[in-house]
Amino acid sequence: MEKSKNQLITGKSLSLLQQNQYTSYVDSKLTKTEMKKWIEGFFAVKVRGISSSRVANRRRRGKLSLNSTSKKKMIARLRANYLIPLFIN
Repeated sequence: MEKSKNQLITGKSLSLLQQNQYTSYVDSKLTKTEMKKWIEGFFAVKVRGISSSRVANRRRRGKLSLNSTSKKKMIARLRANYLIPLFIN
């Protein structure tokens, strides 16, 4: 599981689980196609689509705020009757 870093647990991600959508942080160099193939192969499910976005890390050093885009978040929408059992449902 080196491609998927960890599951993102927020209010929105928990509500997306009810719609069969799974949210996690992934490697920042990973593409949607690579992630889709990896999810389908690792979990034996069918992915309907993937959305991705870069998440800014906000660190504060003194009064200077530094932003970097080292994190990438992906939301995988699965086809009906498929689920990933490792995620909270």
